[in-house]
Amino acid sequence: MSTTTTRTSATRQYRDTRVDVKLVLSALWITMLFVFAYVDIFGFYRADVLEAALDGEVATTSFTVDQLFLAYTLVYVLLPALMVILSLVLRPRVNRIANIAVSLVYLVTIIGAAIGEEWAYYLIGSVVEVVLLAAIARTAWRWPAPELAP
Repeated sequence: MSTTTTRTSATRQYRDTRVDVKLVLSALWITMLFVFAYVDIFGFYRADVLEAALDGEVATTSFTVDQLFLAYTLVYVLLPALMVILSLVLRPRVNRIANIAVSLVYLVTIIGAAIGEEWAYYLIGSVVEVVLLAAIARTAWRWPAPELAP
């Protein structure tokens, strides 16, 4: 009887498993891209953004939506999208450098785009993106050293 009581009252312990740094980096890039996309998607519920888009412009900027603008925008989005797979396949040294460089560049551009913004959803999304990008840079910076064979 006491064995049953002991088993049911004891807290069950689970083994924590180490996640490979490449998987962590890839997951962080995926998460950042989801937030990035949803902030832009939610923007189309704003009348000023929607009206500007229908007029072929980007709201609150002097950008005209044309082929060149869309090509540059695609390149801007492709790089973090490619980092999802590159984080998994690049060799550690190149991987580390690429993740640090790309995340810091995007961190700066996200902060720059948020300057002067007044909408809470955009600011919250930008803060989350910046935190995720900082986590990418930190994770890559602290890349574990190779284990030495005994």
